[in-house]
Amino acid sequence: MSRKPMPVTGLVMGMVLLVCILSVFMLIKGAWFSPDKEAVAVVEEFYRFEQEGEFSSSWNLFHSTMKEKFSKGSYIQDRAHVFMNHFGVETFDFTVSEPEEIDEWKMSKTGPAMKNVYKILVTQTYKGKYGNFDIEQEVIVVKEKEEWEIVWDYNQ
Repeated sequence: MSRKPMPVTGLVMGMVLLVCILSVFMLIKGAWFSPDKEAVAVVEEFYRFEQEGEFSSSWNLFHSTMKEKFSKGSYIQDRAHVFMNHFGVETFDFTVSEPEEIDEWKMSKTGPAMKNVYKILVTQTYKGKYGNFDIEQEVIVVKEKEEWEIVWDYNQ
């Protein structure tokens, strides 16, 4: 006589399988979408826009405090004028460092404290009519309204 599997055993096996699948998904999601990786991704996106001369798109990735410092129009005009015209380059290469998590940071001495930020060193390499040169800048990435955004350091 053969025994029929108990329905409870199938239900338990199904639940164990579901827990295993969800655990693997959460591990993968954590590896791909961790806050430090998201911060690096927004910095890379910003500088890819800058490379392509899409300054309007890069300006959109600024934190609201940066957008208060200069209008979109003046930013577009200044970036194109200074980097492309004065330096005599059409584009640049860039590298980004590993992100450094900072508990609290201020854009300027009198600015508001921002919490849970990442600091990333960006090195832009230009090859232009005045030779080859690098510009290094610490870029701060902070979450505002569930979006990671760019802030530059104005501390003296």
